Amino acid sequence: MFINKRNVGLITVKVRATIVEDNTGINRQLPILLTDQGVLRPVMEYLLKLEEEGVSNSFMNGFLQAVSLLLDHMEANRGMFENPKLLFQTFIKQMYTGTIDEDGLDPSGLYWVPSSTSNVNRHIHRLKVFTDWLADNQGTSPMNSLIDATSHEQRLNYAAWYRNTQNDFLGQIEGKALRKALTIKARKPFTKTKQDVIAFPEKYWEDFYLNGIGGATDYRVTLRDQLILLLMHGGGLRESEALTLWVTDVFEDPFEPDSAIVRIYNEVDGKAPNYPEVRSKTQNREAYLKEKYSRIPRQRMKGTAHLGWKTCVVDHKDNYMQVQWFPADYGKVFMLLWKNYQKYRASIDCHHPYAFISFHHRSLGNPYTLNAFHQSYAAGLKRIGLELNKAEGLNPYGHRHNYRRRLERTGLDTLLIRRCMHLKL
Repeated sequence: MFINKRNVGLITVKVRATIVEDNTGINRQLPILLTDQGVLRPVMEYLLKLEEEGVSNSFMNGFLQAVSLLLDHMEANRGMFENPKLLFQTFIKQMYTGTIDEDGLDPSGLYWVPSSTSNVNRHIHRLKVFTDWLADNQGTSPMNSLIDATSHEQRLNYAAWYRNTQNDFLGQIEGKALRKALTIKARKPFTKTKQDVIAFPEKYWEDFYLNGIGGATDYRVTLRDQLILLLMHGGGLRESEALTLWVTDVFEDPFEPDSAIVRIYNEVDGKAPNYPEVRSKTQNREAYLKEKYSRIPRQRMKGTAHLGWKTCVVDHKDNYMQVQWFPADYGKVFMLLWKNYQKYRASIDCHHPYAFISFHHRSLGNPYTLNAFHQSYAAGLKRIGLELNKAEGLNPYGHRHNYRRRLERTGLDTLLIRRCMHLKL
């Protein structure tokens, strides 16, 4: 975590902006960086590229933080470094060590606290990729020195040009002592074992399902959250994948009619339901959402409506993942609850295809958000005397790891386990 207390010298502010690229009226909601000199256009153009590639909000925000840190450091040390290599190396070192001395003072005004190895490494990687892109796409030209770069965009262009000519300006810090403790590439996080990823404790599962999540005063809320929980705990889905489910994508298993077949489609490239009133010939879900509901996929949305979509291995050319229930009885419980839930879902006018909706009076019928689910999940834990605790597996992601551990205990081949979890082989 980085804290910048330099109120006067803070040069970057992250804001959310509406970007209109042409006369079609189509706009995009993106985070951008504002400075005292206006919008950082290279950063905005790079963000548009990232958005086209479908990267997550958290990735974009992490990239903006890395750029902000670099620009703040360059501004705080303006005129101090004629040697760019020393400037960039000091930047990396200060992310590791912080900028506050033993007396709690910081003449630079940055007031950075020391950061973890993994966090600094992420910032380094994001800046490397960005400056490579900047050098390749923005036609950056050489400058006599870093001091010549008076604007923030010029400073970024200088960093890109210098990296392009020096191969890697984020090299190792000079000096034997610093190389030993603070080498930029060699510092690696401690290797983690599988046991570092904590699964939801089996001893709490039944109580949490029946009396925790199942203890909500509104029965509609109970059904909805229990269905989501079954998808995560019994099917190994991530929470964002479970909330992506459409009402059209649950079927009776032809071989076991009392069990559910559940498919989670990629909302951009997945094949759309076959509705004759939709004229689009592309047959993908993005076009279907646009024409039938005037919506965009939630993975392209920003803010609380956003749902992430990690690179998953799909099970079919139509771009969907099919839930693999384990044990199989979870599929039967899901189908029983699903039929009851659909009666409540169908009684509310929803101009969208998402299965899981809000029952709160202020947002009745809107797609269920991750924030709302997290609140409901925490309330469920509280009902049985527990609190959210990632270190003990008491969080939504712990259910996916519980699913994996159960598969591992059966002796199932690792490749089959990865296939069940839709991970790359």
